[in-house]
Amino acid sequence: MTDITDDIAEEISFQGFEDDCRLLGNLLNDVLQREVGPQFMEKLERTRVLAQSACNMRMAGIEDTAELLEKQLAAELSKMTLEEALSLARAFSHYLNLTGIAETHHRVTKARSAPRLSKSCDDTLNELVQSGVSPDELYDTVCKQEVEIVLTAHPTQINRRTLQYKHIRIAHLLEYNDRPDLGLEDREMLIEDLVREIASIWQTDELRRHNPTPVDEARAGLSIVEQSLWRAVPHYLRRLSNALKKHTGRPLPLTCTPIKFGSWMGGDRDGNPNVTAKVTRDVSLLSRWMAIDLYMREVDNLRFELSMNQCSAKLSGMAHEILEKEKSLENRHESWSQLSTSSHFKTHSHHTPPLPTQLPAGADLPSCAERNDVESHYPRLHVPGSEFKPLNRQDTQDSSKFKESSGDLNKLSIKTHGNGNINSTGSAPVTPRGSSFSSSQLPAQKRLFAESQIGRTSFKRLLEPSSSQIPGLAPYRVVLGDVKEKLSKTRKRLELLLEDLPCEYDSGDYYETSEQLLEPLLLCYDSLQSCGSGVLADGRLADLIRRVAAFGMVLMKLDLRQESGRHSETLDAITKYLDMATYSEWDEDKKLEFLTRELKGKRPLVPPTIEVAPDVKEVLDTFRVAAELGSDSLGAYVISMASNASDVLAVELLQKDARLAVAGELGRPCPGGTLRVVPLFETVKDLRQAGSVIRKLLSIDWYREHIIKNHNGHQEVMVGYSDSGKDAGRFTAAWELYKAQEDVVAACNEFGIKITLFHGRGGSIGRGGGPTYLAIQSQPPGSVMGTLRSTEQGEMVQAKFGLPQMAVRQLEIYTTAVLLATLRPPHPPKEQKWRNLMDEISKISCSNYRSTVYENPEFLAYFHEATPQAELGFLNIGSRPTRRKSSVGIGHLRAIPWLFAWTQTRFVLPAWLGVGAGLKGICEKGHTEDLRAMYEEWPFFQSTVDLIEMVLGKADIPIAKHYDEVLVSESRRELGAELRRELLAAEKFVLLITGHEKLSENNKSLRKLIESRLPYLNPMNMLQVEILKRLRRDDDNNKLRDALLITINGIAAGMRNTG
Repeated sequence: MTDITDDIAEEISFQGFEDDCRLLGNLLNDVLQREVGPQFMEKLERTRVLAQSACNMRMAGIEDTAELLEKQLAAELSKMTLEEALSLARAFSHYLNLTGIAETHHRVTKARSAPRLSKSCDDTLNELVQSGVSPDELYDTVCKQEVEIVLTAHPTQINRRTLQYKHIRIAHLLEYNDRPDLGLEDREMLIEDLVREIASIWQTDELRRHNPTPVDEARAGLSIVEQSLWRAVPHYLRRLSNALKKHTGRPLPLTCTPIKFGSWMGGDRDGNPNVTAKVTRDVSLLSRWMAIDLYMREVDNLRFELSMNQCSAKLSGMAHEILEKEKSLENRHESWSQLSTSSHFKTHSHHTPPLPTQLPAGADLPSCAERNDVESHYPRLHVPGSEFKPLNRQDTQDSSKFKESSGDLNKLSIKTHGNGNINSTGSAPVTPRGSSFSSSQLPAQKRLFAESQIGRTSFKRLLEPSSSQIPGLAPYRVVLGDVKEKLSKTRKRLELLLEDLPCEYDSGDYYETSEQLLEPLLLCYDSLQSCGSGVLADGRLADLIRRVAAFGMVLMKLDLRQESGRHSETLDAITKYLDMATYSEWDEDKKLEFLTRELKGKRPLVPPTIEVAPDVKEVLDTFRVAAELGSDSLGAYVISMASNASDVLAVELLQKDARLAVAGELGRPCPGGTLRVVPLFETVKDLRQAGSVIRKLLSIDWYREHIIKNHNGHQEVMVGYSDSGKDAGRFTAAWELYKAQEDVVAACNEFGIKITLFHGRGGSIGRGGGPTYLAIQSQPPGSVMGTLRSTEQGEMVQAKFGLPQMAVRQLEIYTTAVLLATLRPPHPPKEQKWRNLMDEISKISCSNYRSTVYENPEFLAYFHEATPQAELGFLNIGSRPTRRKSSVGIGHLRAIPWLFAWTQTRFVLPAWLGVGAGLKGICEKGHTEDLRAMYEEWPFFQSTVDLIEMVLGKADIPIAKHYDEVLVSESRRELGAELRRELLAAEKFVLLITGHEKLSENNKSLRKLIESRLPYLNPMNMLQVEILKRLRRDDDNNKLRDALLITINGIAAGMRNTG
């Protein structure tokens, strides 16, 4: 029932799927028999049978009997005690989750067993070659492709990460259960393991008791990389390389990565005060730390594998240089040790340097240590090797003099507080950057750092063979050992940076860029190839090289996002301080004149002595952190609610100013380059002006030259699906987005500038979600020219990338869809008449949507009564507030809770409201055949109608009506009845245009999956209605609220998305 079902087009094997659903359901029943007793199980089974019978009657068209059965079901649910309601909600919620696990497993199984997968790299490259694309053109296009998938923390992932991990374990057990060679005893043990997992799930609290912090969200994103993408990316690249070699004769270059990853987790501060400059810095350092840790594990494995002696002369020379350098350091170390020991005995009694009484708080723990004052609802990210190693050999020798101080190490910890900052705790404050250390204090601190691992280092030395036992020189191991040593120092440097402690490493001792790390790895690869060991080179080593090329030194570059108004407020504060009047009161021309003049200047604009309000200081601090981290760690700076060229130049100026200030303090240029500044056009009004804004920007000489010089002549523009849909309805939003992209592409072409469109797609269809392949293939011609950025949000991240096999398939789909859209662009509207009809449908649709949502005075009250919107905030699924501003209107409500609430009631109103009126208006004017032709021949129109049909197939009028009858005031029930008539009209005209007899006729797999869930999903909705009725009479009843939240979880699991 998920919105991604068409992404993997293969039909699942329903026989195997139903067998697994039956197995998991029976095991859950066995667990429940023990946990809640047979009496309750009888009620549960009676509820399921009643729901199943009602569904059967509806499918058979016997509506009256179905209605009677549903009323009987609702009456029985209303008589349940609170404890029974809670247990029923939990049981059905777990049934739906287990069904979802089985569905995902069978999609993976089907994809793995299919002899030739549609939309796979092999299939698509073959299709393109057969259609006349030359091998050279195909090879160049694949190698130049740039797709970036940006993972966001948009709060739509309903399940706790603890439960997500348990669900993954069950999926692995189902995979094991499919093995044909499994013996009877092994199968019995497997069943026992499944029972244990299900019992563990039942006994686990499914509700988050605290909001995640931004750092928690970032750690969740990093865990997706560790658990899935780390394995999936090299596998996907190997598939692509093999397909490319098969169809063009040349493999994919090792360092070529058509797909990379970005993140908004810890960088998206739009409407989220919890994302501060410090959070962004901490998350960026954590991401680097995790990357280095993962590389160290891979290098360890490689050192074991590459034990051969034969190598190229170049690699042999490097290995000997490393050994000579180590020998030289050891000799120097011995002489220093003797000198320091002699000196120590002479002066110890008179000149012992004073020891600090306590180490800076948290110094002995890694940056991502778990907070211990509050129960965390995210499992701890695996951070092995957390003990600190000695900074150098001298510290190892000298640290023995400080044993008495080591007891303090056990008292220190790093905690995550309130807004997600990683703060130190303990009596001694962390020394800020730039502060001075006394000559005696600094060595003592370094020695205490060394103290924490001196024993471990000694044992490691004992466990490693001595040089006399090593059989000859193993050059690959020597070189990779040096790589690991530098990685270790890189990780240590990051730990010191996080704690604002000084680091005395030379730049040659650690890795700063992926190019530095790739150099020795590529040397090893070339050496193996030259020695006839290509089969070894193309194994684990090639995978590591591809990982470095794809993930870099940060795993995922972090985008920053802030609302345009915050930048205007900041410039207001600056211009007022400088007695230049108020920036926001100037007209657009004056703003552009001022900004361009300042951008051309060489002096900083913001005085270092300026005193500003906290909100303004936070903006300035963010730009400072961006200057310190640079484009090596950060991706784009996205401006939400952008509407003018000055919005972009304002960010460019604040960025330039911060970089000048930081470079002046450092005495050298800032690391990396300037960040790409990306305007995000979200509302219908802003989308209509997007092309004009880009033309205005590119007509400014300074800006155009800046784009050519610093960003390789590339302009990036983001278009938002969520807010445009909430603003004007899904149909109008889709058409305005299409036209905006056409206009932006044309504007860039006029100035000879390349364009990358960044799609802010949500999970649900109402927020631009739906099958990835379909979405990319229906973009305007010329808008996908080998480049694309797209967000993956909330529950879609886990659904698409949570398992390595699913992730590989999704990466293939992104690659092949972009490749086809580049080499065989989709058709534009065949004639101007089609565009005119779209304009007319859009106008009627938007008017109908806005007259209901924004102009009907009863609608807001109806929305609050008919949905659980007010209660969604208690779910604790995100660090971001549900509203941009403290207003009760629809306008300031975020798109996610707006969609989430309507998805819960199965009405899914935002995705179809206005569509029926628009299509009806055109059909009644005699254009039905035109619309059918558009559906057959225009990919954009076809995908728009297909997605609306998919949503209509998930909507349920009887369930929505039940919410109205029980929860909505009598005076507003007519509004609900009118909306249900609108839904029926949308269904009627969608079927008329598509030619289908019933909804989802072209997706029988989806329809069958929907029907299989209804016996569990329908009672969950009816139970939610009953609990809402009770809760609204007893608002302080926490147990009732828990029961409601569990029904919300269950319905989200059944619908396979939230918002």
